Amino acid sequence: MNPYLPHLAIIEDVIPETASHDVKTFRVAFAEPEVRAGFRYEPGQFAEVSVIGAGEAPISITSSPTQEGYLEFAVKRAGVMTTAMHHARPGDYLGIRGPYGNHFPYREMEGKNVVFIAGGIGLAPLRSLVTFVLAPANRERYGAVSIIYGARSPGDLVFKWELERWGQRDDLDLEVTVDRGDAAWQGRVGFVPQVLRELAPRPDNTVTVTCGPPVMIKFVLQDLEKLGFTPDQVITTLEMRMKCGIGKCGRCNIGARYVCQDGPVFTYEQLQKMPAEY
Repeated sequence: MNPYLPHLAIIEDVIPETASHDVKTFRVAFAEPEVRAGFRYEPGQFAEVSVIGAGEAPISITSSPTQEGYLEFAVKRAGVMTTAMHHARPGDYLGIRGPYGNHFPYREMEGKNVVFIAGGIGLAPLRSLVTFVLAPANRERYGAVSIIYGARSPGDLVFKWELERWGQRDDLDLEVTVDRGDAAWQGRVGFVPQVLRELAPRPDNTVTVTCGPPVMIKFVLQDLEKLGFTPDQVITTLEMRMKCGIGKCGRCNIGARYVCQDGPVFTYEQLQKMPAEY
């Protein structure tokens, strides 16, 4: 089969996530029943999403394999293709090919505590794993689950409806913070690394998964090291440099590795062995 040929998918719903509407979640379903029934993916993988006449882009699948019959993509408006996607409405078509890349090591994480640390739109790729871990069929396989999530302002928080649902669970510790509040905000104010230091999760039998702005990840990695986490206990994703998804364009290579094939999920231990250009 032609690896560049996408399958048509119908947009079922469009959910504005931020106050400025610069992030929207698209729920889609494959138009062909056999493709819909046969599409399989793992938490952390991505797909190439295309808008006819505007191009395509690699986008994390933010839904979980436990949610059958549809896919979800949280998309920040940034360029020509994502702007065209933001103009799409339910009933419109998108092209999807994939899935691509590796995935979060959820099997190796079984029996361990899990700490998710996310900033801004960085919650999107982690949400697939969070939903997977919290699914009734999987929850007992993992220990304590914690989520630290922050954004620049209350209006920049994504998945607010999901955050509310997570906050009501008694098997999950959720901390939501913003860099600066507004008149209506009654929650925590502070940067994500600051909250991480205050909560100080213990590294014993624990794995952390983080994604967000590069500056946030930089300080989160430093703070996790100070808290006693070893590099193999820290998992993150590299996604900004990907393009074709199948290792042909060369845009995402870092040394001998291709992010679209060897990643986008890496442990901090793996990153330390790669050239500093990442």
